[in-house]
Amino acid sequence: MVYVERALLFMIIFRIISGTIEISAALMMYKFNDLSKAFQINSMLALVGPTVLLATTFIGLYGLAGKISLEKALCLLGGILLILISLRLK
Repeated sequence: MVYVERALLFMIIFRIISGTIEISAALMMYKFNDLSKAFQINSMLALVGPTVLLATTFIGLYGLAGKISLEKALCLLGGILLILISLRLK
């Protein structure tokens, strides 16, 4: 059996859950066949993406603690912060 680091395993699990939510949402949109319901479902998905991005980033940084410099970790966090800020801008 292949050894997988615990942090990596959690990142993989979060991404699988996120993908499952996305596919389920697409199937729900298809099932309802209604633009307004599809828009509501899509709006709810707007919370999933950034949440998973933050969770996997923090898990990855936790797993890399001691392996990368503080400057690199701060740059990564700064980049994530800029992504989140850009999502809020109109």
